[in-house]
Amino acid sequence: MQISPTARTFLVAGGNTGIAAATVAKLDTEGHKVICAARRPDAVATSPNVSAQAFDATDDTANLDLPDTLDGLVYAPGTINLKPFGQLSDEDFLLDFQVNLLGAVRVIRQALPALKKSASESPGIVLFSTVAVQTGMSFHASIASAKGAVEGLARSLAAEFAPKIRVNVIALSLTDTPLAGRLLDSGTKLDAARQRHPLRQVGDPNDVAEAVNFLLQDHAAFMTGQVLKLDGGLSSVKLF
Repeated sequence: MQISPTARTFLVAGGNTGIAAATVAKLDTEGHKVICAARRPDAVATSPNVSAQAFDATDDTANLDLPDTLDGLVYAPGTINLKPFGQLSDEDFLLDFQVNLLGAVRVIRQALPALKKSASESPGIVLFSTVAVQTGMSFHASIASAKGAVEGLARSLAAEFAPKIRVNVIALSLTDTPLAGRLLDSGTKLDAARQRHPLRQVGDPNDVAEAVNFLLQDHAAFMTGQVLKLDGGLSSVKLF
């Protein structure tokens, strides 16, 4: 397959730090136009190719200002709400579903007409999940439930949108982002997190951005409905 070098237009919904920021920077470096929708658009690192607008995943009335055509969508908002089940309230579950699932539904709904108009061979949607969906982990009941719904959404939409639009998911383990800051804010915590992974490291936002870029491009034109595990081997490898 010949890979087209043509610059494309992507929407990245999410924060202005962490994985979303690394993804915007990667796509910008590749020469693509990026629309970054974030709660703090003033903090987005804009450039001639990168624009920013306000977006809040919990606002069910939020409307995005989108171009007529989009070649891909990345939905990056997320939560890390780790509590014993007995301490999780209905509000905890609802917030996780609001940010992770319903926010994605609303953004995809708004972007779909523009994605359908893409001249790209295979415009792509990339969502995020957690390794805790397929690997049971204590204190993850709320976030694993919400991200499990995201995986179900992705597979359903992959079927419904085929053959024009691809939908894939990246399932992450702990990644070194501001969202995970309280879990990695000391040398002891960071070392313990590394030791839990077979590769003895935690996730790097730049590595995730590389994976996102791959899934958005024609390199991944034969991939849809997949959950790509980017988790340092945590879900599938056990070292003795």
